[in-house]
Amino acid sequence: MRKIFTLLLLAGTFGLALVSCQSEEKKRKTVFVIIDGITVDNIERMKPSAIFDIASVGHYSRGYCGGKVGQYSETPTISAVGYNNILTGTWVNKHNVKNNENQSPNYNYWSIFRIAKEQKANFTTALYSSWTDNRTMLLGEGKPETGNLKIDYVYDGYDLDKENFPKREYDLHIYDIDSVVCERAAECIRTEAPDLNWVYMWYPDDAYHIFGDGSFSDEYVYKEDALIAKVWEAVKYREKEHNEEWLVIVLTDHGRDELGYGHGGQSDRARAIWMSTNLKEVNGQFAEPYLSHADVNPTICKFMGFEVPRDLAFESDGSSFYGPRDIYDLQSHNYDNKVMLSWKVDQGKGNARVFMARDNKFAQGQKDDWQEVATVPVSDGGCTVDLGTVDSKIYKFAVQTDNTILNLWNPRDPNRPYSPNQ
Repeated sequence: MRKIFTLLLLAGTFGLALVSCQSEEKKRKTVFVIIDGITVDNIERMKPSAIFDIASVGHYSRGYCGGKVGQYSETPTISAVGYNNILTGTWVNKHNVKNNENQSPNYNYWSIFRIAKEQKANFTTALYSSWTDNRTMLLGEGKPETGNLKIDYVYDGYDLDKENFPKREYDLHIYDIDSVVCERAAECIRTEAPDLNWVYMWYPDDAYHIFGDGSFSDEYVYKEDALIAKVWEAVKYREKEHNEEWLVIVLTDHGRDELGYGHGGQSDRARAIWMSTNLKEVNGQFAEPYLSHADVNPTICKFMGFEVPRDLAFESDGSSFYGPRDIYDLQSHNYDNKVMLSWKVDQGKGNARVFMARDNKFAQGQKDDWQEVATVPVSDGGCTVDLGTVDSKIYKFAVQTDNTILNLWNPRDPNRPYSPNQ
């Protein structure tokens, strides 16, 4: 009888332990890979194996960069500009990185790395990149303006190492650098598993600048994809051997002109980007014509459970493609002294709170005076706001629901778009 009781006790204890293990939440981590300058049509024609294996677990979609054409958010389709779109979840009118040179980021619009470091919990970060500017300029590591941001694991600056990476014909030393970058990323993810990881891959952009569309560029897209495979295998190892759940996003920073050589303008091909993710469930944001660079930052925040200060969230130009989406496609129309706001409804439950600010102190590091001007059912699809008697150069609107925040600016003079960074 005593043996039976002991066995029952052990079985009960084991059962409790099993339940406890099963209920333990997986630690969430993220890696996003920016691979420079591969067009939508080329990636879809070639279907590189690693990029599309990631998508086979989750999803693939086309998207856009370049902000809204002809509006205050129109953004150059240039590399560093694209990186900062992704990092901050905003367009150039806010983050102020206008080209690859003479960068002057407005650090008041926090990067995803600063958001991670401002959390109460300790989230570790990692950057794997050819050059240092991604860290020292775009992220602003160590600057007072970024709260003295510190990246925990750094693998960059290889472009300065002329001894190990001497210049090669067709700039192939940059491909050599990309190879090391991805090796370091795979090794670090496999052994250290930082919580937030950014991998930057440079060479495809140079291949296209030199040869345009053609077999040479194709060859190196496939070779770069093989490098991504190393990072992807490291992620799969972590998920198999550890209690972790990883978000993987691979995307490009811009498209190209019609021959594949250049970029920077607002043609359909230059503005078109693509995105591959292992997320099994995505909402309607992860689809044309809504998916954009600006959606990556809020998606990572939602997946990782980052708390984002309200005033910063009110500045985000993107929307998470992870989790529920209540509303999308916020628009405004001026009518006399009123602004008519409209949105499309994804889920018609709950209320939409509408906020308005008559200034843009946020761009200078101060708080805007946000006033709640309306509360309406989400299902109404919009509301009309009276601007009152106080004139302003710009009116900022934010619409907040249970699961979504959308914002837009409404410059009063459409012929003179408002630009706070000029």
